[in-house]
Amino acid sequence: MGGQIVGTDQAAFMELSLVGTALIILIVLALLAYVYKLMQDKKKIIEPLNKKLDAFSKVFDTSKDAVFMLTGTDKIVYANKSVIKLFDLSDNYMSKKTEIDLKVKIKKDWTNWDQFLLNTDNDEEGTKSFTKSSLLSSDKRIGEIPVNIHIDTFFIEDEKHKIISFENIKKEKDNETLSFLHKLTKLPNQDRALVDLNILYSKTHLQNGKIALVLLNIDNFSRLRSVIGYEQADNVFVKVAQYLTSLGNANSFMPYHTHHNNFLLIVTNVNSIEGVTTLVKSIQKELTSFYKMGNTDLYLTASAGISIYPDSGPTLKLLDNAYKALSYAEKNGYGQAHVYMPDDESHEFDELMLLNQMNPALENEEFEIYYQPIIDTKLEKIVAAEALLRWNHPQHGIIHPDIFIPLMEKTGFVTKIGQYTLRKVLKQQKQWEQFNFGKVEISINTTLLEIEAEGFAENVANQLKEFGVSPKLLKYEIVEGSATANEKLARKQFVALKNLGVQVALDNFGVENTSFSYLKKFPADTLKINKVLMGNILKSEEDQRIVKAIIDLAHGLGLNIVAEGIDTKQKYELAVSYGCDFAQGFYFAKPLPVFEFQTLLVSNDK
Repeated sequence: MGGQIVGTDQAAFMELSLVGTALIILIVLALLAYVYKLMQDKKKIIEPLNKKLDAFSKVFDTSKDAVFMLTGTDKIVYANKSVIKLFDLSDNYMSKKTEIDLKVKIKKDWTNWDQFLLNTDNDEEGTKSFTKSSLLSSDKRIGEIPVNIHIDTFFIEDEKHKIISFENIKKEKDNETLSFLHKLTKLPNQDRALVDLNILYSKTHLQNGKIALVLLNIDNFSRLRSVIGYEQADNVFVKVAQYLTSLGNANSFMPYHTHHNNFLLIVTNVNSIEGVTTLVKSIQKELTSFYKMGNTDLYLTASAGISIYPDSGPTLKLLDNAYKALSYAEKNGYGQAHVYMPDDESHEFDELMLLNQMNPALENEEFEIYYQPIIDTKLEKIVAAEALLRWNHPQHGIIHPDIFIPLMEKTGFVTKIGQYTLRKVLKQQKQWEQFNFGKVEISINTTLLEIEAEGFAENVANQLKEFGVSPKLLKYEIVEGSATANEKLARKQFVALKNLGVQVALDNFGVENTSFSYLKKFPADTLKINKVLMGNILKSEEDQRIVKAIIDLAHGLGLNIVAEGIDTKQKYELAVSYGCDFAQGFYFAKPLPVFEFQTLLVSNDK
């Protein structure tokens, strides 16, 4: 019995073992089947993905731009063929930190490669672009290459990555350079001259210097060409260009070949009109005998038109005035020279004619806003400007406001022009904000007639709201005499402006019926010291005492002071020594058209 029971138990146990083994085999097979299915599914996903990655890789490899991907620790994850060629990467560059012997120039600053990567580090996703930069190999292998740099930062599973691309713009730069050269003589052309002049004007304003434009015209050259032939005529131009280039290097001027037989000289560091005319006469004399055809000297004459800033007028009209001077010179015969002066176009304006033309002029936007910078004496930077009106008349050119403003005041037209000025200023401020020129406070002059008009402050409020300009960037100036003529009304209107957040200045303070007690009642933020006082300040001890007293009193009342009429360094230094907050005058810049003022703002930020 016992042996039989044991045998039965063993059989049962063996049967259970077989079942367990079978179950285990089934489970393993199931797992293998599941793993196989996963591998097949993954293969379906990975193979197309790898194909796409290969395709993208080929796309980047065909790109002329150098494109590569870095990890957060600046190890290379991917580099296209252009990168490998440009940086001469070794075959085993993958997953290694970039060791590129390069320097990168952003604007004016050069940095090595590691510092550049550090400077462009970004903890958030986003794109940075650096245009018109320069990439330089320190070993001179690739030389200096102008490039656009684009950096895109992104994250993969919380790990930061960067894609960096370099766009080689050498051809673009070369083409741009060629577009600024005269095809025959290779001198800079008029397009280049206009660009250079805009840069030069801003420097001239800051340095209180003079520049001269000289337009040279080879006289009667069309007839001369018919005599000597096309090829010889071209040779003449080339030799003139070479002569002017050599002379320019020795005498600090830049020659340009503008149109046909016209050459332009931009002369800097001008000390006197006589110095410029002497230079022109020496050029004219040289041209009479400097070109030979065989054993024969070719007698050339050149007429010259000269304009000098600031003697001949504003920089905006300097080139036009040089052309006018050239026209005057040519009227007097070959080989003549003329210096343009404002008296060349003196006009006696008919008041009735101007009055009749004011409304059409407003509709045609002939009235332009000029801006005269205001300098913070502590920062020594432009922080504000005064908006000044000019009438760019189609027949008479720029008409000074001293001529047309009194007429506007007589007829009440000044109210219209005041609203027009506000609108133009706010529109311009909005554009400066959109193009990141910085926020500049603008002062607008107003009159008693304007503030007496119905809805003066309401119009200012509506215009500020329409253009979305901060009231803090707007200041209204009123001449002291006008403000005191109707104290009650003036105070009411300017309190309304102050409630809007607009600032208020009392202009021409210190000369008219100055009442210091009036300052306590008038809601001014700023006093502008009359330029007449500043004009005599170096000679008159009495004016010095008055100016110092005004500054001390204003500061005691919590007002800022602007000294107008600063036209010399000595006046500026004296005003600063008295504690003047701001300064304005020809020492810094004359009133400038908007484009020139913008150029000044850009140089001001550098």
